[in-house]
Amino acid sequence: MAQLRRILRCYSLTLTLTVLLSCSCLALGKKKLYIGALFPMSGGWPGGQACLPAAQMALDLVNNRTDILPDYELELIHYDSMCDPGEATKLLYDLLYTEPIKIVLMPGCSSVSTLVAEAARMWNLIVLSYGSSSPALSNRQRFPTFFRTHPSATLHNPTRVQLFQKWKWTKIATIQQTTEVFTSTLDDLEERVKEAGIEISVRQSFLTDPAVAVKNLKRQDARIIVGLFYETEARKVFCEVYKEKLYGKKYVWFLIGWYADNWFKIKDPSINCTVGQMTEAVEGHVTTEIVMLNPETVRGASNLTSQEFLAQLMSKLGGKNSEETGGFQEAPLAYDAVWALALALNKTVGPLKRRGHRLEDFNYNNRHITAEIYRALNTSSFEGVSGHVVFDAQGSRMAWTLIEQLQGGSYKKIGYYDSTKGNLSWYGNDKWIGSEPPADQTVVIEEFRYLSQKLFVSVSVFAGLGILLGIVCLTFNIYNSNVRYIQNSQPYLNNMTAVGCMMALAAVFPLGIDGLHVHRRQFPVVCQFRLWLLGLGFSLAYGSMFTKIWWVHTVFTKKDEKKDKRKHLEPWKLYATVGVLLGIDILSLMIWQIVDPLHITVEKFTRESPKGDLDVLIQPLLEHCSSEKMNTWLGVVYGYKGLLLLLGIFLAYETKSISTEKINDHRAVGMAIYNVAVLCMITAPVTMILSSQQDASFAFASLAIVFSVYITLVVLFVPKMRRLITRGEWQSDAQETMKTGSSTNNNDEEKSRQLERENKELQKIIQEKEERVSELRNQLSERQALRSRRRASTITNQNHSPPHLAITQSDPRSLAPPPGYPVPTSDPHPIPPSFANSSSLYQPDSKISRNNCHTSRLQLLYK
Repeated sequence: MAQLRRILRCYSLTLTLTVLLSCSCLALGKKKLYIGALFPMSGGWPGGQACLPAAQMALDLVNNRTDILPDYELELIHYDSMCDPGEATKLLYDLLYTEPIKIVLMPGCSSVSTLVAEAARMWNLIVLSYGSSSPALSNRQRFPTFFRTHPSATLHNPTRVQLFQKWKWTKIATIQQTTEVFTSTLDDLEERVKEAGIEISVRQSFLTDPAVAVKNLKRQDARIIVGLFYETEARKVFCEVYKEKLYGKKYVWFLIGWYADNWFKIKDPSINCTVGQMTEAVEGHVTTEIVMLNPETVRGASNLTSQEFLAQLMSKLGGKNSEETGGFQEAPLAYDAVWALALALNKTVGPLKRRGHRLEDFNYNNRHITAEIYRALNTSSFEGVSGHVVFDAQGSRMAWTLIEQLQGGSYKKIGYYDSTKGNLSWYGNDKWIGSEPPADQTVVIEEFRYLSQKLFVSVSVFAGLGILLGIVCLTFNIYNSNVRYIQNSQPYLNNMTAVGCMMALAAVFPLGIDGLHVHRRQFPVVCQFRLWLLGLGFSLAYGSMFTKIWWVHTVFTKKDEKKDKRKHLEPWKLYATVGVLLGIDILSLMIWQIVDPLHITVEKFTRESPKGDLDVLIQPLLEHCSSEKMNTWLGVVYGYKGLLLLLGIFLAYETKSISTEKINDHRAVGMAIYNVAVLCMITAPVTMILSSQQDASFAFASLAIVFSVYITLVVLFVPKMRRLITRGEWQSDAQETMKTGSSTNNNDEEKSRQLERENKELQKIIQEKEERVSELRNQLSERQALRSRRRASTITNQNHSPPHLAITQSDPRSLAPPPGYPVPTSDPHPIPPSFANSSSLYQPDSKISRNNCHTSRLQLLYK
């Protein structure tokens, strides 16, 4: 307070000296130079309420300085433009066509400055604005004599783009009042965000009523909104914002920073929202404004620091509340505009005098004086209360940008941006309300679904134990491969089965590996491991079992003349069959990998909304091993494997009742084939259906592999282990093998084949004998009929001739032996007479068989 009182005393003394010097000016005969000014005391931006007193303060100090324009006095002729171009047109006419001649024009609002600056060149007038921010005014061809101490509104746009990029916003929306200043500003913003890769998704505008525009923003789900409008329209906009609930943590509003600090608390009859509602709606919005007050304690051209200037301005305002005074923030710019004009005019005095001109000779047709004033302003550079004053090639002020946020009902500085260097610096209190800035749209968080680690570990344990079991079985089979019982089960094929089972179990590990364990670049390698381990493991394990059952079926279902050849099938042919099946898989997998290699694909599911957060959606993602023609390749593989499984089931069923020493475990192989086929046929379609459920798909596939492998190993190897352990056969067989080698096994097989051949020969002999018996029976029937006829003829002859005892000899051919039998030299057993006359021994309908033949006759027939 003491310091403020000292400042006020200094100001009172300065004011007294100013009055005294003003009185003396008349006595000294100073020439007056008139400045025509338009200060908006009302309207969209009532900036003249503070800017006019600031300009008058500067004029008083300039007129009292003896080193600046000592022969001249500056006088301000001003009117209230009400920030209205129509009113400004009328006032401009009065300024130009009413004496005295004005050497410079000083408009305020951008809309008014556009009108004045475009017309001023017709009167060769320099225009110096203190409150115009329209980017359109930077057009030198359209406004050749225009300067401004207020930076262009486009200076906000680099700051906004920097903030968008800092907070990773890629989609924004805009709402603007349809005036040239805001339209040109928005056009510049659109170009800048396009270069930065940011999209303006919604662009709304309004003239007087923003209700429809705000509703469209809500309908389009706008989140990051840039608002470009004057202060009075800002109140209308945020009243509608409150009604549409377009505020809160989900939204960020970017506004212009040159509103009054309490603009949302001012009573406005054009809106029907309370102060509390407006305060709630505007909370958290961000403003970008030009740095209009030098933050450093520097005494510039006016010999005042920025704080001293503020103290004098407050005294000039008569104690008015600065927050309720329009243009209070721009007052330093109006103050420095007068000083820039005074210093430029002072700089022209010498050059004009050398050319024979004077400032007081200025008229609207004198271009030489205008050109000299233009050069002086264009090269201006001094320290003012608003900072360093310098103009660019378009006549616009270069300055820093201040970033503020409304926190708790008051604006807090959160940073600065230097557009000349591209530096963005932050204050210590740059914390965002609510913790973090919101997203430019509903946040979609991509969340990968990974396999349950408990499930993966559990199945991996079973797979590891299965691999150990496979190693035990493989070791047992190799160690006892010289045992006859093991040899008769084709141990090399069993070894292939064990190796294939272990490879299939090894495929469980890459089957459970996903993006949680490996980087995405390494994932295709994991996909290939899955494919090759499963393919080759199936070919070895199932192919060796299929080969066994195929061989058994081929031997015992072919015709008799081909069985012998099949029984002597060499072992290498069995291995060749497995090799063919394995080669088909290797070839198909290589073609698949070369033509259409597996790669990672990401499946997207329906977005989920977590509880308690309306602005976040979870996008579930799942990684798959896939290729461009995945369905085609799977169809080929599944079709080929499916046919093998069906054929294996058929062969196992056909050979279930066959017993052979060559492959003594083919029934166990058949059971294993049933198991593998059923599990594969169930698991394949189920895993395809459940492919989007990583846990269920992995559980079905991996457990099917584990169960089929366990059952296969147990069925094939455990009975062999049990038999050798319980019977101790590996010792006796080993000793026998050491003594006799493989001769015993070969002798047994030779005896078996010899017995089968003898059995076939005996069956053929029996068939031939039965055919011979049938033939003899027919001959006996014919012979009996012949004898009957002869007896009848003999009886008739006896009735006509004397009886005689001669025995009629039969046909010698009838007594000949059957074909293939030796002719007897004598009959040691002559046929008794009664045999030839007996009709009861060989009756016509009687059948001769081995059951009713005489023993002696059977010996003859089967000798």
